[in-house]
Amino acid sequence: MHYYSIEERIIAEAHFFLESGGTVRSTAKKFDVSKSTVHKDLSEKLAYINSALYKDVKKRLGENLSERHIRGGNATKEKYIIKKAYLNKKIK
Repeated sequence: MHYYSIEERIIAEAHFFLESGGTVRSTAKKFDVSKSTVHKDLSEKLAYINSALYKDVKKRLGENLSERHIRGGNATKEKYIIKKAYLNKKIK
């Protein structure tokens, strides 16, 4: 296990979040912390540690927020496509 300070973790989370283009959930999974922790780190604590990086992250968080309903709709659509394919295969 890698031990580091909270500030180092927050900076690493921010860089991963920006570079991967992922979500708070994917960042939380990568760093083995909760989504709440990542969100608090990126939306509150980062501003005190690195204000320039915070501005970039805040912009990306806003983009994720505006795209969230689209990702959810696509996930639901995919779920039902898979379910339909499974049922069709089972019937034949």
